[in-house]
Amino acid sequence: MHLRPQLLDGRVTSRASQQAGAGACFFPFAVAGAASASQGFWSAMANFKGHALPGSFFLMFGLWWSVKYPLKYLSRRVKTNCRPSLFYQRLELIEGLIKIICSLIGILAEQFVPDGPHMRLVNGEDHSWVKLMNWQHSTMYLFFGLSGILDVLTYFPLNIPVGMDRLSMALALFAEGFLFYFHVHNRPELDQHIHTLLLIAIFGGAFIIFLEVFIRDHVVLELFCTSLLILQGTWFWQIGFVLFPPSGGPEWKQTDHNNIMFITMCFCWHYLIALIVTAINYYLVYCFVKRRRWNNSEMNVEIRKLNSDKDAKAALLAGSEEE
Repeated sequence: MHLRPQLLDGRVTSRASQQAGAGACFFPFAVAGAASASQGFWSAMANFKGHALPGSFFLMFGLWWSVKYPLKYLSRRVKTNCRPSLFYQRLELIEGLIKIICSLIGILAEQFVPDGPHMRLVNGEDHSWVKLMNWQHSTMYLFFGLSGILDVLTYFPLNIPVGMDRLSMALALFAEGFLFYFHVHNRPELDQHIHTLLLIAIFGGAFIIFLEVFIRDHVVLELFCTSLLILQGTWFWQIGFVLFPPSGGPEWKQTDHNNIMFITMCFCWHYLIALIVTAINYYLVYCFVKRRRWNNSEMNVEIRKLNSDKDAKAALLAGSEEE
């Protein structure tokens, strides 16, 4: 549906902003809002990518966790014949390596986009700060990279205390939340509110993972944290589409309370979708593990049947020789 908003002092009227908000809740289907006309193409895209890139990383890891944790839990319950400890240790190693690679990609992207700081923190001419928003995102990626390094080190026999991998991940999420808390001071009201909602997912995930330092392999905590990570990924994308849309459309009115109410409701919808995705993946993994167990059971039955046939033949041969 094409909106023709009525502009009032460079802003969209309340009714038009509500319509725009309703169309932009789920980013894959619609885009709402537009960047200021004075923004250049690369500036808008850099800000949008600054939210889309971490959103993609968190969404990827959240979806992976929604498969890994149910597989680990259900495999322990059915007591499969494989070696789960070694298998999952290797998975953790691969996950740590991917985490390091994603962090490096994020840092390089934040630093070396066309309008990025290019590793300059202070402008030598007027001694002003250079692109601190990019530097904050880079710092966030740095902490997650350190968490990935610790994940890799725990795979090797270095006598690293149990739980350090979870602690490093919790600290990375806490650092992310701490940075974003001061990310939006003195920003417009809607901008502050949409980032504040993001803090719920960030600090919630940090707290749950911190509990996992002391409560290991608790599937409820793991799935809860998984849903929050998926929520964080989708909400990063939502922020990008609301504040820095990549294509044209009406601008969100930052001071309209109806927009704030809608964004809050939209956040609940995002989390509901995250819970549904987590539940669906859990069920799919359950079906996979159950089918695998059934196949193994059938194979064991066939093996026992063959062994019994061999024993019967051996007994008959022994009896015929005695006669």
